[in-house]
Amino acid sequence: MYSLTARPRLFQVTNRLGLRSLPLLACVVVLAGCQKNTSGFESAADSPYAPGTFNANDDAVDGLTVGHRLTAAGEHELALKAYKRAAAEHGITVDVLSAIGSANLQLGRLGQAEKILRKATQIDVEFAPAWNNLGVVLMETDHVSEAARAFQLAFGLNRGQSAEIRENLRLALAKRNNPDYAPADNDTFSLVRRGSGDYLLLSEI
Repeated sequence: MYSLTARPRLFQVTNRLGLRSLPLLACVVVLAGCQKNTSGFESAADSPYAPGTFNANDDAVDGLTVGHRLTAAGEHELALKAYKRAAAEHGITVDVLSAIGSANLQLGRLGQAEKILRKATQIDVEFAPAWNNLGVVLMETDHVSEAARAFQLAFGLNRGQSAEIRENLRLALAKRNNPDYAPADNDTFSLVRRGSGDYLLLSEI
């Protein structure tokens, strides 16, 4: 015959087991909270975005910075898209225009590149990278004398501190002064951009 007195004993045993399991449950919770990455996503080694700098409270990496990294990687179409995003973020600044013009040059769109870089020099007549990069476009379109003048302006504005601008000017003057001048295979024209206190190499043509 079933005894009613057995039910309280069963509940007492169950309660005792539940109390014993609490430390184990607490350990599981603590271990879960210590887990470093619960998203399951990691930054690829070759990602153009800076690793470890993005979280729920951060803005996306600046479009201009991403564009420079993509340009360095030879991804000029993607770089152009990033520069256009930078234009939407910051407006049409001289840095953005110079970068967009340079990307178009790398993609072989010489007419667009020249137009945009001329606009950049109008926005800021003292921005050496825009003059330098315009000079590169003019060399590509065989306007050597005008290219040399653009490089001279960039050289003067930079006070001769940029090795890339100085070399561009040397090559342009050699070509202007001697139309038969044949540059060496390793002679390249350098595109530059603004850096921290100096102008940095963007890419080479």
